[in-house]
Amino acid sequence: MATNNGVCSGGLIVSFGEMLIDFVPTVSGVSLAEAPGFLKAPGGAPANVAIAVARLGGKASFVGKLGDDEFGQMLAGILRENGVSGDGILFDQGARTALAFVTLRADGEREFMFYRNPSADMLLTPDELNLELIRSAKAFHYGSISLIVEPCRSAHLKAMEVAKEAGALLSYDPNLRLPLWPSAEVAREQIMSIWDKAEVIKVSDVELEFLTGSDKIDDADAMSLWHSGLKLLLVTLGEKGCRYYTKNFRGAVDAFHVKTVDTTGAGDSFVGALLCKIVDDHSILEDEQRLREVLKFANACGAITTTKKGAIPALPTEPEVLSLIHGK
Repeated sequence: MATNNGVCSGGLIVSFGEMLIDFVPTVSGVSLAEAPGFLKAPGGAPANVAIAVARLGGKASFVGKLGDDEFGQMLAGILRENGVSGDGILFDQGARTALAFVTLRADGEREFMFYRNPSADMLLTPDELNLELIRSAKAFHYGSISLIVEPCRSAHLKAMEVAKEAGALLSYDPNLRLPLWPSAEVAREQIMSIWDKAEVIKVSDVELEFLTGSDKIDDADAMSLWHSGLKLLLVTLGEKGCRYYTKNFRGAVDAFHVKTVDTTGAGDSFVGALLCKIVDDHSILEDEQRLREVLKFANACGAITTTKKGAIPALPTEPEVLSLIHGK
């Protein structure tokens, strides 16, 4: 188990959703068709967030379904090895673990091709949820991929409702993957269908443009997504850092400049760091100075994650983050 060195707070952070295997070309900067070979890299945004939390010394658990196959068992093992509780993991006898082929183009951005027809994560039912685990969460984090099809969508809605009733902070990162949705319209509609439930929302600049239909990132666009129950809205801007919005203040925090190799998992690392720091002290969300410190830390986590290939191997520990912040 990951040891808690007192740096991260102690409340349980539960991540809900998909875990899959990304197949990444052995050579960067090529299309999937041109790739000479592929390396398997465990992934799935909610699982990345859980491991990011554990790596920083926090308490993390993952709720989701894997195929009862070699890949599914491997992924469950990776969660356990990284100190994430597996009490919420289920295995499906009849469906495979999801796969995604991901290529890093020459500009470092990603291109996806998914194999899910259906994959095990899509078949999680409301009755299979470990409600006791979900009720014990102090923060409950999720994306939007679990909203695409039934029965997983109903399981997602029930898990959110149970977590909310038990007093968990609801954290949402839509993590838009357009190729998985029937259409852009359906994606936008479903992502927004649970928008007003979340108290912390993180979107990338690309997702903000997609959701608002605007091609410029400004405060008015961001605030058009505000709702009365929201405590913090974050827009991540890659190498330009992040912007933050609360009821009472807004601002920006600069990024750390590093040699970027692969952007996979940077946003998940950012979210894990944020949740770790606020899970036991929501008052940080109302104190701009303390929030800025937390976002600086989260930016550093995101930056470090881009310096290696693959999300999980690159997720940082607290000492690595502090040494980047202090320029050691």
